[in-house]
Amino acid sequence: MSASLFPDGYVETRARYRSFVEKHVIPAEGALGREDDDAFRLIAALQQQAREAGLWAPHMPASVGGTGEGFLYYACMNEAIGRSYWAQLVFGCQAPDAGNAEILHLLGTPAQKEQFLEPLIAGRARSFFSMTEPDVAGSDPRLLRTRAVVDGDDWVVDGLKWFSTGAEGSSFGIVFAITDPDADTYERGTMILVPTDTPGLEVVRPLSVMGHEGRAWNTHCEVRYSGVRVPLANTLGGRGDAFRIAQQRLGPGRIHHVMRWLGQMQRAFDLMCAYSLGREAFGGPLADKQTVQNWIADSAAGIQACRLLTMDTARKIDEGSEARVEVSMLKFYAAGVLNDVIDRAIQVHGARGLTDETPLAQMALHARAGRIYDGPDEVHRMVVARRVLKSYSAGDGWQFT
Repeated sequence: MSASLFPDGYVETRARYRSFVEKHVIPAEGALGREDDDAFRLIAALQQQAREAGLWAPHMPASVGGTGEGFLYYACMNEAIGRSYWAQLVFGCQAPDAGNAEILHLLGTPAQKEQFLEPLIAGRARSFFSMTEPDVAGSDPRLLRTRAVVDGDDWVVDGLKWFSTGAEGSSFGIVFAITDPDADTYERGTMILVPTDTPGLEVVRPLSVMGHEGRAWNTHCEVRYSGVRVPLANTLGGRGDAFRIAQQRLGPGRIHHVMRWLGQMQRAFDLMCAYSLGREAFGGPLADKQTVQNWIADSAAGIQACRLLTMDTARKIDEGSEARVEVSMLKFYAAGVLNDVIDRAIQVHGARGLTDETPLAQMALHARAGRIYDGPDEVHRMVVARRVLKSYSAGDGWQFT
């Protein structure tokens, strides 16, 4: 990508991330993928190297212990970080911690920042975001059933959540609970900070997702809250603000995912092109076959479209816009491109692409989930269409800026 799209220095810094990922993270992917005690120790060692290299926490500003300079900066860096699934952990910017850190930075009280944010950014703690529930549609938070009631100076939380990513081994979670069921629809919920050692909080099980259960940072957990009591001072933002905060948190979180996907797309594309040039069948290299050429051309166009849309959305967020339409548009479009590019790369590799001889099979596993988490494609399409049609109904039309 042309350096002119970025402020001075971004491309050079991205090259440092790319070099670190290629030199230290990608060669260790096999060991990290085993998610055993050795993997834990290796992660810790790589994290220390990242700190020493000045590459730690690129999603957060230097004023709170990170090295970031905003969303456009982070988007640029994630083209390198996203090349390996494990690199986000190495640089301390993994989901859901990154999104939780951002919302704590924006809305946390000084005491909350000291207790929860500082250890999170420093890498001394992990966190989870507890919103989705097994008995209601996760795409419609108006249906949530987990309740929190005031008792003296405390909240008492009861309910069942799942897909609370990373809850196993975390220090705390941000819990979306209904606190005022009779209030206006979008003023019924409150975000509450809950330490995981609080009596009544039970991590029931990690869910097996497409045959993969994961461990610690990589689990999607079912979490039960049975009379969980925490101080009212653990309210994040204001009472009744959960829906607004969820949008503040999930919007940036969605673009974080897409930023990393750019790296995954590019790596799959690199593998597809290199293999098609070197592999021969039916009298010549695969690269000479029209179908493969079509896959390469379509992938190149899709990746570049995603990249430009990501940069445009990141700029708007840096300028203070919620960019809600742009985030939704980007989320479903990029998820489709990601899956298409990886699938084409697997097809070019043939049976080899299904094995763990290449990273493509694991990339496909994680990519498929991208069409569902943080809002399924269909919901984001609905958001975009409604906003566009609303502007036409008002007689304004829709302007792409």
